[in-house]
Amino acid sequence: MLRSFTMGVTLLFAGTIVPATVQAGPVNGTGLVTPEVIFGSGNANGAFTGVNANNVELGLRGKLRYNNSGLPENTFNYDGDRTYTFSPASSNAPSNRSAFNFEWSINSNVSGIGTRNLTDLTYLLQVDLDPGSGTSFQSFDPINTLFADHALGNNSTANGAGVSDLFLYSAIVGNYNVAQNSWNLGFSTLFPGIADPQAEGLYTINLSAALNGDVLASTSIDIVYGVTPVPVPAALPLLAGGLGLLGFVAQRRRQRQH
Repeated sequence: MLRSFTMGVTLLFAGTIVPATVQAGPVNGTGLVTPEVIFGSGNANGAFTGVNANNVELGLRGKLRYNNSGLPENTFNYDGDRTYTFSPASSNAPSNRSAFNFEWSINSNVSGIGTRNLTDLTYLLQVDLDPGSGTSFQSFDPINTLFADHALGNNSTANGAGVSDLFLYSAIVGNYNVAQNSWNLGFSTLFPGIADPQAEGLYTINLSAALNGDVLASTSIDIVYGVTPVPVPAALPLLAGGLGLLGFVAQRRRQRQH
């Protein structure tokens, strides 16, 4: 079931007042981003949590980066809502890398109508570096920066065919409306604040896009690593000893809604 968490913010877009929401559930109802997964090679589309609103499409997902052979897989372990679950027993990552990557996709003009490109909007990516019950976000705009190795494209770019140029990035990003990347919590230049990229727990990642300070679209995911929430049958009494982990996840979800 798709769920929207209203943030209590309204915005003006194309003459219409639209509520700003955090969207959970498969982007476009299918989990497929537009036009495709354009970074690297061998990366499958699908299993993205996201939103398509106000002509902006945002997608986030978790993916197994290091399997037992130390190789990447198109394994997402997606619950169809907002959560991706990975087990240390199913991975063999280097000591300075997380077993999973998180992948993001931004399309600033998903309809292809008009000329709005990536740099016409501002973005906020929030990456939780605290695996515990709290959150410690490292926040930044991944698009409006001088240097980046994002895959760039438009609404007709084929799978794996994105353009990437670290040093010419700021000169070319304004020519495109699609940007994507795949990042690991062990990337020290991006996430210097993380103590241990292999720490087990729950990581929350948020992504939003805004025009002139008004939020157009926002989405959020949880990545569970080595900790699996255990559902409790509704008919059973709520025993404190059995609800520690369930309360852990519920607390994090309440924090996102306020």
